[in-house]
Amino acid sequence: MLRLPARRLTQCRLSTRSYATATSPHALVFLEHQKGVLDPGSLSALTAAQQLGGDVTGFIIGTSEEIQSISGKITEFKGLGKVFHASAPEYANPLPESISPVLETLLSNSPFTHVISSTSSFAKSLLPRVAAKLDVPAVADIIGLEHDSASNSTTFVRPIYAGNAISTVRAPGSISIKFATVRSTAFPAAQSGGGSATLEQIEPIAGSDIPTTHLQTKLAKSDRPDLSVASRVVSGGRALKNADTFAATLYPLADTLGAAVGASRAAVDAGYADNSLQVGQTGKVVAPELYLALGISGAIQHLAGMKDSKLIVAINKDPDAPIFQVADIGLVADLFEVVPQLIEKLKET
Repeated sequence: MLRLPARRLTQCRLSTRSYATATSPHALVFLEHQKGVLDPGSLSALTAAQQLGGDVTGFIIGTSEEIQSISGKITEFKGLGKVFHASAPEYANPLPESISPVLETLLSNSPFTHVISSTSSFAKSLLPRVAAKLDVPAVADIIGLEHDSASNSTTFVRPIYAGNAISTVRAPGSISIKFATVRSTAFPAAQSGGGSATLEQIEPIAGSDIPTTHLQTKLAKSDRPDLSVASRVVSGGRALKNADTFAATLYPLADTLGAAVGASRAAVDAGYADNSLQVGQTGKVVAPELYLALGISGAIQHLAGMKDSKLIVAINKDPDAPIFQVADIGLVADLFEVVPQLIEKLKET
């Protein structure tokens, strides 16, 4: 089946002020981690920063133990010249309110021209907060960027209207620091090896006046691959009827394929699956090698989260379901009859 290309909007500017004197870009990449393990999205942000064509510096926060365990690995990424790190006990569960003063201080009177991070929940709270304090704009969820050293302007490309249109935005050189978050599926993860970045410690800033307190973190644990980075994803929709049927149908197929499990918003809202499994505009954006959609009609919000998958296979009883418009392989059939047969054939091979 054919895929319809997204419409491209007219290019717009973030400002109409005159350009500044030309200088080489210098990007600061906010590197996130989970208990000393780098997030894959941060590696994609590192790749995006390198495409600017200038120097790249990392910034990471955490407890002293976390920094010690991860710092050696970070320095091995090629293209990183330096890594700033700040450690404090309260950074074990960081809050945007506690990290923003550190980042704001680091950017004050600095050579940085860009601040880049992944489009994570934390970064979406942190970067706009700091950008507002510095009175500069921020561009969210970019899928492409290009810097013009002659004018110091940077062109960002980002999807809008649930991915049905592409917006091209140019930030002129008069903007001192350009903030952007990166859609991780649009950039390959940076590869470790061959790097020799230096480490530099910066002082944490006490935040006694922070109005927010971290209470607890709940993580959904699973032996299956992480949905955000899995190469294969099996997703179910409202047609799975209930939570028990959802699990009995999808989980055996996912385990046979070695795939992660996803769900449409309709399935999540109906209580079939945890919201951490939601794929779509208000869930996770994935781009696996294989995306298998079972009983998913293909609402525009869901398509925004998976239509960049390399191979999309859809099974649905409705031949007019919108999911077939983006599917590479479509099967009009009862998923409850097809899935057991599919599992049997996969086990045979």
